[in-house]
Amino acid sequence: MSDLLTVRVRLAAPVEAVRHALTDPTELRTWFAEHAEVDLPHRYEFWGRHTPEGDEPHQRLLHADEHTLRFAWTLDGVETTSEMSLAPDGPDATVLTLTQSHFVFAEALDGSSIRGVLQTWWALSLANLDAHLTGRPLLPRTDFTSADLRGELLIAAPVDRVWTSLTDSEQASAWFGYPIGIEPWVGGRYAMGGFDAGPAAKVVDLEPGRRMSVDWGPVGVTTWELAESDGKTKLTFVQSGFDEGNPPYAAWSGTVAGLSELRRYHELADWRPIWLAVEMPSVAPA
Repeated sequence: MSDLLTVRVRLAAPVEAVRHALTDPTELRTWFAEHAEVDLPHRYEFWGRHTPEGDEPHQRLLHADEHTLRFAWTLDGVETTSEMSLAPDGPDATVLTLTQSHFVFAEALDGSSIRGVLQTWWALSLANLDAHLTGRPLLPRTDFTSADLRGELLIAAPVDRVWTSLTDSEQASAWFGYPIGIEPWVGGRYAMGGFDAGPAAKVVDLEPGRRMSVDWGPVGVTTWELAESDGKTKLTFVQSGFDEGNPPYAAWSGTVAGLSELRRYHELADWRPIWLAVEMPSVAPA
């Protein structure tokens, strides 16, 4: 049995523009991978430090047409299948559906296989595709050759508004797209799924309006720090306190992907999330 991850996003660009961004090697090297070579319908390869097991290309093109791209991708010795399909959503928007085989949620939690990063890595990649198509700066991409997990993001909104959206449960749940319960004080709970969902992470440091740190246990501590920058907010985020021999790339990628919606939440007057659906298995197959 193969566990299948499915993600659907709405992109503010016509199908032709999205397909070009997905299949032109120069475009791919801009927003997706350090290295990319494409020769449809024969070759579709990407590799480099921003790609899981990116020491060399591990993809084999299976199918390509005007609306579908499907390739085999060997990860941790297993050949997985990735597919992206495009459908118009009016003249100026596209719904992209991604399916990825061989994703086991337990591997995302324990880091036992590089395939555990696939859900959040694809989320970050699609968030950067949206940024690329709409002319926004890219989010920091995960560097799979480094244990230095830190990045910066500039948000066109005042510090006090960004701080509130990071620490208020209702606002954080809105832009993240998933219930979050936050007690914004040292010792308070940071509960993914809400306060009734079970064990929660803990707020371990907080300077109101400026900095908050949350301890997630084995994957370490996430710190968000805000600073004013010409009327905008510079958000610096760092993951620390983890096993550097097994960096939490899945958790890091998910944090950065989520911050893409925080930026859009503040910068778009008619904001709505790009995410239409995420369907993934919750347990490993028997």
